[in-house]
Amino acid sequence: MSKSQVHLPRINGTHNQSAPETQAPKASRFELDVQKLHSLPSEQQDLYLLTFVLGLESYVCSLSHDEVCLQQARVTTQLLQVVQLPAPVPTRVIRNSLGRCFNHLLSKGDRKPLYESSNQLVAIISAGKNEKELHSRHAAVYCLGEVYKAAGDSAISLSSVACSSLLRLGKTAQNHAGLRAAIYRALEKVVASVQGSLDESTAKDIWKSARGTASGDKAALAQMNACRCLEQLVKSTPYFDTPVELETLKTAIWKAFDSPISHARRAAASCLAIRLVKAYSSSAHDQSSKPKKSRKSGKKPASPAEDEDGVPSRPGSPTKKASIKLELSFTDVLNQLAFLYVRSSTSNRARAALTHCYIKLFTTLDASVVQSSYGKIADHLFSELLGSASILHDRYRLLLTRKYVQKILAGCLGSKILAESGRLSAAKTLINDVLRNYPQVVKEIAEPSKQALVGALNALASLIESLGSYFSSVGDSCQDALIQVVQHPSYTVQIHAAYCLRAFVSACPQQLIHCASICMNNATRELGHLSTGRHSHRRCVGFANGLAAVLSVSPLQPLYGSLEISSRALSVATELLKNSGKAELRVSSTQVQVAWILIGGLMSLGPNFVKTHVSQLLLLWRNALPKPLTKENTAQRSVAELSYLTHVRECALGSILSFLQTNQRLVTVDVSIRIASLLQNTIEYLESLPTRVKDEDLSSRIVPSLQLSDLAVMVRRRVLQCYTQLINFGPSAGTDVLGESKILRLAVTLFAEPTYTPNSLESSIANSTANFESIWDTADNRGFGITGLVHSQHIGSLPGEDYRQDDNYLRDAGGDDAEIDDMVHTTGYSHLWQLPEPPATEVTNSAIALFAAVFPLQSPKVQEFILEQLLTLLSAGSLQRIPGRKAAVAINTAMALLGALKVAVGETAAEAGDLKHPSVEKGLQTLLRGFVTDPDRHVRRLGYEALGRLCNSSGNSFTTNEVNSLIDLIVSNRDPNARAGYAMALGSIHSKVGGMAAGLHLRKIHGVLMSLCSDPHPTVHRCAVEALAQVAESAGLAFSAYVSSTLGLLAQTWSFDTHNEECGTVTTSNAEIDTPTPMAVAHAIDSMINVLGPDLKDLSKARELMVSLMDQFERDTAVVVRAEGLRCWEHMYLYDPGDVKLSDYVKHLRKDLSSAEDSICAIAADGLYNLVRRDAQVVIQLAGEGFEEQIWLTLNNRPVVDGMKTLIEAWLGQTSLTEADRWIARIQQVLTRSVTTQTEESPQSAKPTAEPDLQDEEVAGFATGEIKEQSAVAAPTPLQELLRWQVRTFALQCLSKLVAIIGKDLDLNSDSTPGGILQARVGDVIRMAFHASTSSVVELRVGGLQLINQILTIFGSTPDPDFSEALLLEQYQAQISSALTPAFNADSSPELATAAVNVCATFIATGMVTDVERMGRILKLLVGALESLDATDSNEMAVGDLRGLSSNAQTMVKMAVLSAWAELQVARTDQKYLDNVLEPHLGKLLPLWLASLQEFARLRFEPDISHHTAALGADESLEAVYSALNRQTLLKFYQDSWLELVDAIASLIGRDSQFVFDAVYGKKDSAQTNGLTPKTSINYRDEPVAFFFVLFGIVIEALVGGSSNPADTLKILSALKKILSPSVAGNAIFQDAIFSETVESFDRLALTEGLAAQSILVDIAKALCITHPSAVEDGSSSSDLSDDIEQLFELARIIVLVLTNTLPNIADPKSAPKADLADGAVSLIRNGFEALVEASAIFPSIIKFDLYATILHVFATILGTPACQAAAVPQTLPIFRRFVQRITTDGNQAKSSSLRAQIRTFLHRLLAILTVAQRREHESSLTCAKSVLLTISVVFTTASDAIPADEPLLYSSLDSTLDCLRDLGLAKVAASCLRSLLLTPSSRKNDDDVSGEAIKRYIFPRLVVFVANRTDEQDPENARGLGAQALTAFVTAAYRDNAEQAAAAAMAVVLPALLCRAQIGGKGMYQDTAARILELAQGGLLPAFRDLVAAMEPGMRGLMEGVIREGGGAAGRGEGRGDGDGGGEGGGEPSIALKLSFGG
Repeated sequence: MSKSQVHLPRINGTHNQSAPETQAPKASRFELDVQKLHSLPSEQQDLYLLTFVLGLESYVCSLSHDEVCLQQARVTTQLLQVVQLPAPVPTRVIRNSLGRCFNHLLSKGDRKPLYESSNQLVAIISAGKNEKELHSRHAAVYCLGEVYKAAGDSAISLSSVACSSLLRLGKTAQNHAGLRAAIYRALEKVVASVQGSLDESTAKDIWKSARGTASGDKAALAQMNACRCLEQLVKSTPYFDTPVELETLKTAIWKAFDSPISHARRAAASCLAIRLVKAYSSSAHDQSSKPKKSRKSGKKPASPAEDEDGVPSRPGSPTKKASIKLELSFTDVLNQLAFLYVRSSTSNRARAALTHCYIKLFTTLDASVVQSSYGKIADHLFSELLGSASILHDRYRLLLTRKYVQKILAGCLGSKILAESGRLSAAKTLINDVLRNYPQVVKEIAEPSKQALVGALNALASLIESLGSYFSSVGDSCQDALIQVVQHPSYTVQIHAAYCLRAFVSACPQQLIHCASICMNNATRELGHLSTGRHSHRRCVGFANGLAAVLSVSPLQPLYGSLEISSRALSVATELLKNSGKAELRVSSTQVQVAWILIGGLMSLGPNFVKTHVSQLLLLWRNALPKPLTKENTAQRSVAELSYLTHVRECALGSILSFLQTNQRLVTVDVSIRIASLLQNTIEYLESLPTRVKDEDLSSRIVPSLQLSDLAVMVRRRVLQCYTQLINFGPSAGTDVLGESKILRLAVTLFAEPTYTPNSLESSIANSTANFESIWDTADNRGFGITGLVHSQHIGSLPGEDYRQDDNYLRDAGGDDAEIDDMVHTTGYSHLWQLPEPPATEVTNSAIALFAAVFPLQSPKVQEFILEQLLTLLSAGSLQRIPGRKAAVAINTAMALLGALKVAVGETAAEAGDLKHPSVEKGLQTLLRGFVTDPDRHVRRLGYEALGRLCNSSGNSFTTNEVNSLIDLIVSNRDPNARAGYAMALGSIHSKVGGMAAGLHLRKIHGVLMSLCSDPHPTVHRCAVEALAQVAESAGLAFSAYVSSTLGLLAQTWSFDTHNEECGTVTTSNAEIDTPTPMAVAHAIDSMINVLGPDLKDLSKARELMVSLMDQFERDTAVVVRAEGLRCWEHMYLYDPGDVKLSDYVKHLRKDLSSAEDSICAIAADGLYNLVRRDAQVVIQLAGEGFEEQIWLTLNNRPVVDGMKTLIEAWLGQTSLTEADRWIARIQQVLTRSVTTQTEESPQSAKPTAEPDLQDEEVAGFATGEIKEQSAVAAPTPLQELLRWQVRTFALQCLSKLVAIIGKDLDLNSDSTPGGILQARVGDVIRMAFHASTSSVVELRVGGLQLINQILTIFGSTPDPDFSEALLLEQYQAQISSALTPAFNADSSPELATAAVNVCATFIATGMVTDVERMGRILKLLVGALESLDATDSNEMAVGDLRGLSSNAQTMVKMAVLSAWAELQVARTDQKYLDNVLEPHLGKLLPLWLASLQEFARLRFEPDISHHTAALGADESLEAVYSALNRQTLLKFYQDSWLELVDAIASLIGRDSQFVFDAVYGKKDSAQTNGLTPKTSINYRDEPVAFFFVLFGIVIEALVGGSSNPADTLKILSALKKILSPSVAGNAIFQDAIFSETVESFDRLALTEGLAAQSILVDIAKALCITHPSAVEDGSSSSDLSDDIEQLFELARIIVLVLTNTLPNIADPKSAPKADLADGAVSLIRNGFEALVEASAIFPSIIKFDLYATILHVFATILGTPACQAAAVPQTLPIFRRFVQRITTDGNQAKSSSLRAQIRTFLHRLLAILTVAQRREHESSLTCAKSVLLTISVVFTTASDAIPADEPLLYSSLDSTLDCLRDLGLAKVAASCLRSLLLTPSSRKNDDDVSGEAIKRYIFPRLVVFVANRTDEQDPENARGLGAQALTAFVTAAYRDNAEQAAAAAMAVVLPALLCRAQIGGKGMYQDTAARILELAQGGLLPAFRDLVAAMEPGMRGLMEGVIREGGGAAGRGEGRGDGDGGGEGGGEPSIALKLSFGG
């Protein structure tokens, strides 16, 4: 033990005691068995140790505080034992796990063993100097750091010893990079825990050592940790706050800035930023001496040769001057960085690091300081950086600096630091302090420089895009400033100003017309002064660019565009081109440039505008791009003339490119051929230009900054871009284009030509062979002609390929900027990575894209020749002398071949072509193999990506050979770059070919990659692991057999110390930092999870290993590894949720949701969304308190994370009905929530939001109360503000969705609980909507009004629960009215006015106010808007004070107004008070409705291509010429409103008024009357009304197109039902073409729509049948079926089809009928059956019997369907009775054989149904049998004439009925049916009516026998009593029919039967028998009764007297109510029920 460990004090006076023996067994399994460990094979020892340590960590983490205290000593011993193991040595994973164990022990347990543990670790660190022990000492270093991190504040006295030991170890660890890095990491933790208590001398030793490592160490990880250690010293100790220490720190950091590893540069930047933040003092004043001193002192360490250790060390007792604390003002802090940035010796890496330093500085400072100093920051960046001479003199530095400034202002300040109000304040600062000072206004304020203006414009554009509509409050001042700046003489400023103007107009579209008018007028004015010499040509171009930018926004904002300005711009451009030849050269060049800029801007208006002028454009392009003259003629021209001709071509080609990009639909075959010929002319012109021009002075230049060669490059760029666009998206797929030019060779020459001409002598020297290192470090703005499609890890996309952005703003070889391509302001680049490249680079890019599209289309010979040419160019000797060009050609060629193969396999929009010829495949293989082995990893990536696609294109044979060859090359080649490339090639081949095709090679590929994973070279093993992941992903389930072995290898790879950044060698460590192998391992594990999928549940070992590794991924320090780990957990939970602890997973995701890294946050959001989608309530509950707030804050602070919105929407969708009250409160909190922004003062622009100027006295009290409440509850304080308006708008949309969902639930269930909650909280909802509708953001205002409209729709007619006589919403009238007021102000918008008009209509229709006089301004607004629609001048149209709308906006508002009135008309049927509202205005409304529908029909059905091809005629308006331009826009407005208009017109037709029909017939005079005149009769004319076809066409088209909303379909069908009335449609519907189309539509609707729609279809079909022309004709006169009859059949078929949908057994008896009928099905069956019956009445006689058969079949099916018994049969039976009665009324028809056969068949089916029903197989069988009996009774009582008396089925039916008298459940019904048959009177008095008499004769005797013969069988239904009653009634009825003899005869039979029944039944039957006897003895039957009694035998007479005596009294008493014994059950009831069921 060392001396320092002997005298250490104890904590709390005692050492930690060992755990009791009773606890030993608990931890015994976590005691390392060293002997067993060493007995294992060496390859298994690492895994055994790793398993033990991970298990020990898991055990420690699971212990509670008391358990930790008991086990602390034992576990610590085990940890130290592992640390000191000589073999196997602790690797990185084990070190990290051991450190976490120490951390847990000391954090959760006692700190008693702290000193002992520290001493032991220090002892291990200090013991020995053998390098073999470095691994143990490395582990001890890491553990010591974790010990101090957990409890360092309790071991302050040990800190000096620990630090000294670590520093001594650092001197012996010079050969181990990971150990050096770990030392400084541990020192950082020690300093962080001890902080100010650290000894000064120790701190200075650490400071000196860390400075040395940061500045001179070659290991980037050591540099990073040293910088972090320095940063911690600065933050935690007061010893380094002097100016001298700042300079020494800057010296060290300055050298770290030049590190090739970006992570090291960022760590150094963070360190310097923290030091400057600490030096900042708000009380410090700007001192001119301090920057000078710092600059002087900074010169000394600037020398790279000087060692920082040479700085004199600080004396032991510092002087007073040295101890002065450094305090810097904000400006001084910025100047410290600027001084370093602008030095000419500063490298680009250092400048990138300084940019990060700026960003870190601003993010660390207080947000209030940054916001209040935004002006200073912007001025500093513009003047000190962009204005520095060293930056201005180097264009690459300038463009790079401009991008960095944009990154700072927009990416950092604008996006992350400044809140909404802060951004608006920053925008004001830029406008007022920079832009408005140009031109110079105040003499004391200097005019901003060109670079300052550019920087300000870029920052302002970014702020405008983020603020959106919120920026409108400063719109006027911004517009004035931009209009002034756009005329700046610098073309750079003009382009940036135009782009900013575009962003401004997009955010504030109401400024579009104004800005366009100003630019148009100014450009026209300046064009007239071109010859005056006042720089008008500069202003003209600036205004033209501004106008083009504004016009390009018109398609995005169609409500605010102006056709007049667009047409005027085209006219001006055309005139300029016509007159340009008359002016002198410079004037003409300006005119041409302005003209083509305007035309290019107009191209963005799209095909609907451009198609009218295509022929004119082709003519203009042909004039601008003629065939060139001979070279001799060109040589005779001056440089100025050549420059002019080149300039004209470049401008014209720009407009052609814009045309091709935005009007692809117009690029026909003819147009493409013409454009191709023009492009060929341009190529020939370029070839004729001289290669070198002598004595080219400024006077000969058209553009002073551009030489002729520059112009030629720009023209070449445009030509190639046009060719690429034409070939990729042209109609002929490039065939015609290829036939006219040799563009393929041109492309190859441009990107692969070995010759290279540098820009200057300096760049030539700098890029010579001796000085060349890497092409990615080249900074000459050209990069040796390298393509811009390859940037770092990103490969650019080809035309037609999906684009993937790469947020890497450090471009490698060339700068880019907006003014490089003047199309930037019309194409809408909005991000840094989308800016165009320099022209020379764009030429290369376009040449590569062109090559990729054209090469696969060539013949094999041409392809082979091109490949040989490329191979020759790559091996050219001249490239060896220019290594930069050699690298560029390799990259260009590789990218070109990759692009060609992408096209060949169909990954782009271009035609695929063919590359399958063997010679072509061989040439491609040779080239690509060379790229795969290139030392440059970017070239390798291009190579193996292309090789994979080549195998995919070439087939299995080629793939097999290639895989085998690559494996052989891997075995034989030892070059690590080659092995890495081959490994990735194998992975790419398997990935691109696919799992099925590549399955044959899976085993070989897997084996090779597994062996390469163990390769010691970092590049090889990382690429092997990544390739293994690709193979697994593409193989799918086929890889499952290799999962086990792969997982084991991945676990070993993860644990290897040579496979991470903490390894010993510097090269490997740096490579692992740049491309970490752990990330590839994590990705591979994710692939394994996806391979196994649900099978993970069955593979416990594999799952446990994966989970163990995933736990390690979570704790890793690398962001990319943690991101991959999150994806692993997401997929693991997807496939095996049972083995993932959901609570821990949710909390982990919640923690990552707050990560500072956007990538981590985005993945966490996706994971949470997947969980919420399953069960939102459980996830929210598990996440814990505050999670809801965190979700909304994340959405507010991280707008780039798209997953948050989908998460909230899924959450709302699941819980909207169960948590309605919480959602309302939640959204209310979001809308009023304030977030702290630490702003010093609240911006004035936010005042209107908190306290709106309502201009309304009605709501004064409400507004005041609301403002007071908001102030008391959630009013923003000066340091707070509301969430971003985008978040509040989204919350309002969520509330709207919630209300809509609850509204639907209320429609289904009036007692809905969520509906009751919403009703109770309706005041809060209206309050939220009111505040939203009075905000300053248009989107919020529109959302608020839409929400009010929803509430009015749902609760408009709901009574107040507290005051039933009043409506619920009456108390909110003032709020609703006042919310509408701002929408009609002059500063409103058409969207807002439209929403307000809808609210007005809904408010009036609800009935809250029924008195017209009390409707107030709401009705006045609607009336005023209606009256303005009649204005002759369109500009006079107004809604309130809103005027001056564009034509599209006017149409939108007009349709809203007409739709609102239509809504009132529809509501008029239920709200009678609306008659007074509507009647005065119907004279205006109906013509307007009809005209709007006619216009809608024209827009909907007119041809797409307009017939206008000529110029504007004298009698044509702009809207007529360019009608197609706004077609899609206007269609949307009409589409949203047409249904309401049709519904309103249909409701008027239903009212049947003369005025309506006069208007529909087109009678103008009648249409002028206000009011309705009742029409006494309707003219059923043959011809339709004038407007029928428009209405009919619109409705039918809507039905054919289909509607996603079933309610709309119902409305459409209801309207169609009214439109097809004969008073409107006449006979037009029955025209063949119309009828067939309509019937087809009905067929589809009958099969697809719901029951409600089918019911309307039935009504329509029935109405068409009844009104059919053949309905009034005598069909008996014709024997042939006419077309009319076929139409009737079609209509009947539709009805049957509807019935078949509900009852499929109608069409197919074998089909199983539905068990239960859906809601509405019974009504549909009734309506359908009734429609068939009514239609049968008008069918011609020749086809009636067919329909009769159908009706009988349908009814029999209904009767036999169990589901129809409960409701359908009772409702259809009366209809069936009427049907049968009607068809048998005609005697001739009744005797028809066809009818008799149909009835016979029907009776047969009835008997079959009865037989089945009597089996009682279903619950409804009894009801079915009863229904059959009733039906038989109906048939026999109504259709007896149609049944012959000798029909066997007649008697079979009667027998079945009689048999039912003995059937329990049917007896009563059977008796009632028999009674009906007996009592049915004969239809005629002659002998022909034999069937009815036969029925009676057959029933009577059998019924008598049934009544008289009493057996032992029971009679619970009193069937005999009912039979007796029927017999008695039969006798009585016979007497009433004047058949006295028959009555007497019948009585003679009935009376004995009654007495016999009484005799057999005993006294129990006396009462009933007495009643029957008394009935026979009444009235006229008395004489016959007396005679019969007299003739009786004495015994029978005595029996009768006894029956009457004993039962007569009761019978008399019960006479009025029915029978006696059981008569109450059925005495007259069955006949009554039967009558009711018959409907009579």
